[in-house]
Order: sequence, then structure tokens, then C-alpha cells
Amino acid sequence: MAAPLVLVPGLDGTGLLFYRQVPLLERRFSVTTHRLRDTAERLDELVAELDARVQETAGEAVTLVGESFGGALSLSYAIAHPERVARLVILNSFPFFSPQARLWLGYHLLRRMPWAAMPVVRQLTAWRMHSRHTGPGELRRFHQLMRATTREGYVSRLRMLRDYDVREPLRELRTPALFLAADRDHLVPAVEQARLMSSLAPNGTMRILEGHGHICLLAPDIDLCTIIDEWTGPS
Repeated sequence: MAAPLVLVPGLDGTGLLFYRQVPLLERRFSVTTHRLRDTAERLDELVAELDARVQETAGEAVTLVGESFGGALSLSYAIAHPERVARLVILNSFPFFSPQARLWLGYHLLRRMPWAAMPVVRQLTAWRMHSRHTGPGELRRFHQLMRATTREGYVSRLRMLRDYDVREPLRELRTPALFLAADRDHLVPAVEQARLMSSLAPNGTMRILEGHGHICLLAPDIDLCTIIDEWTGPS
């Protein structure tokens, strides 16, 4: 029976952007994609909902894969429920968000910006957010899928990050953890943050994804299953 793996999405919260990775991961794992509730007010609510999904879909400890905000949620979950996580894979994420001024600005811009303008913003910033090898077909699909996002979800999750800081509890986390960092991430200082997290986590390992941006799972040369196999050894 395939080992269970749960995918935890980033700030968009939909889980739809894992579409390229799911069939690759299914070569080795029983894959579940978790969706974040847009109306949650606190991070511990999302931790509780993720716990319900993990217990519902797996009778054993899971491999938990979290991207960006989903990495923050996955770290928080593993700290709260270490016995339910066999290993962690954290992509382009952070143990706390800095600078807070940037977070504050993004929060207030999203609250005030006409939501109908969001597709235009995504088009204009695509060159900064995506990997350079991501093709036009994947970019078109990205923009189509992101129509499922809501302002409420983005604002809710940005608000949660104001009080998020797991640097100290990360020192006690014994779960094997792989911290993946795209070296062309213009949204998060991913390499710096991965280096910090891998130094704090007792069983942490870091890997740099060269030539990739923040939204890198759509790129043709990223295969999470192979990356996990190279880290743990194929089963």
C-alpha cells in the first residue's frame, strides 16, 4: 500500500496549483490535496482542519508537503502533532515573515484593490513569480486556475502571518525535514529562510532549486517525487 502524502497549498489556498505534481507523486504515494478554508481567522483553526484531513485520509504518519504559506501551516502542524508526520517537505517558505512592513502593505493593498484587477496584477508580475522555464501553456492554466481564489482567503491568511513565528519550537522538532528554496524567488528570500530553518531543525536538510522562481511547481524540470526519492532513497 502506498504511503500517504498530503499537499498543503500556498497563499491562494486552493491546492489547484499542484496539478503537475500529483501524477508524479502518485508513482510512490497515496496523494491528498488539502484546501484551505477562506473564512478561517486564526492559524490554529487551519492546523485543526489539516489535522482532521490527515486523520481522515491516513492511518499512519504522513509525508507533509507545504508550499509558501502552506509551508508555514505545515511547520505549525508538525510542531503541534509531530507523531502524525513522518517527514516534512517545505518549499519557498519561512519560520516567520519579515519584514512586517511588507506584510502590512500587502494586506492593506489586497483589502482595498478592486478584486477584478487581480488577474491583471498576476499578468504583470508573472515574470517575477514564475520559473523561467515555465511555458506559456502552463502560465495560461495558472491564470485560469487562479480565478478560484478569493480576496477573503488572501486577506485572512496574510493576517495570520502577523503573529506567526516558529523559530524557537522548530529547534525541538525531530521530524526529518527537507527545505527547498528557489534561488530566483522574488516574493520570499527563500534561500536565506531555508538556510535558517535547516539550521534550527535538528533533522533539517536544505536543497536549492537553481533557476526557479516562487511559483516553481509548474516548471517542467521540477519533479517532487524524484526530489523526495533523492532525499530519502526510493522505496
